[in-house]
Amino acid sequence: MDAVAVNDPFVDAKYMLEKTMDSLTFLQDGGKYASEGSLKGILGYTDEEVVSNDFVGDSRSSIFDAKAGMGLNASFMELVSWYDNEWGYSNRVLDLIEHMALVAASN
Repeated sequence: MDAVAVNDPFVDAKYMLEKTMDSLTFLQDGGKYASEGSLKGILGYTDEEVVSNDFVGDSRSSIFDAKAGMGLNASFMELVSWYDNEWGYSNRVLDLIEHMALVAASN
């Protein structure tokens, strides 16, 4: 039997909120807004049915999975985010090197 190990783990985070919510929609909308705004290229967003293999070679650090999250009750939410462990990290290292070069050039 052959198996392939893919470095596309996911984060399954659970949050206890100070204020109650009627649905998960507010958090889903926030993830989409962030992925299209200041975190574009770093945070992604998907509302499609996905599996880990869908994120192989994805340069973003994290891809928020709107369909995988759920509201466990009005103040306890579960959010899921995927990432390519090696490729996403490598791209952030390149971002850091580019930033360091720009800072060095400006001095």
